[in-house]
Amino acid sequence: MAIDIDWARAEFARFLELTDLIRPQSPPGVTVMGSSKLSNRGSQADIVASAQVVEQILDRVQPRWRTDVPDDRNKRVNRWYQHREAVQRADVALQRDAEVREKLGDDAPQLSAATMHPWVWEGARALWRSGHFREAVTAAARKVNAETQNKVSRRDAGETGLFQSLFSKDAPKAGQPRLRLMDDDGSDTFRSVHRGATAFAEGCFAAIRNPNSHEDGLPELPEHEALEQLAAFSVLARWVDTAVLTT
Repeated sequence: MAIDIDWARAEFARFLELTDLIRPQSPPGVTVMGSSKLSNRGSQADIVASAQVVEQILDRVQPRWRTDVPDDRNKRVNRWYQHREAVQRADVALQRDAEVREKLGDDAPQLSAATMHPWVWEGARALWRSGHFREAVTAAARKVNAETQNKVSRRDAGETGLFQSLFSKDAPKAGQPRLRLMDDDGSDTFRSVHRGATAFAEGCFAAIRNPNSHEDGLPELPEHEALEQLAAFSVLARWVDTAVLTT
């Protein structure tokens, strides 16, 4: 689902207004000598409530804002400094992303990890935000495997062996349910789809998950390559999630 840009920008504007620094007015009839301390325009309760929404928008627009935006500058002046700068950056991105990509000569569609299947992004999110992309992909793979086990109520098999069994073209047996991506009409298409799903799942775990997990000393994955790997597991997760369970 696409972001409601007008709504998101309105939330940003409210947060910036609440966290703006002002000099409190003196009570009527009271004169304060010297400069008084600056404080946020909004109450702490209102700011925290606004931040709860704003952080979720930032996670969609700029998933790495917690590490990319400095969090120590001017913290003593305004504790919401990092949030404010992240909001300002994200607001510009919402306004001008399409324009910037067009002017730079690349207006191709963009892929966001946050729009992938929830199993994948939920598994990867925490590690992704801290820049641990290879570990994030591994965590996403584990999440997809675990959710698949949950759907079919099996703990005796996992990863490649599990998916080979689930997408098998054979009829289900006791303790060996199947996942069907289409009705078994005896057609070549049915056989092709499930043979392909089996091979795809095997490739995801054998060629992506296993090297990421077992090879010590591998350099960190570039973010765009990790995103491609997440996308592969997102495809697999959607197949599993939408497949019909037969027992």
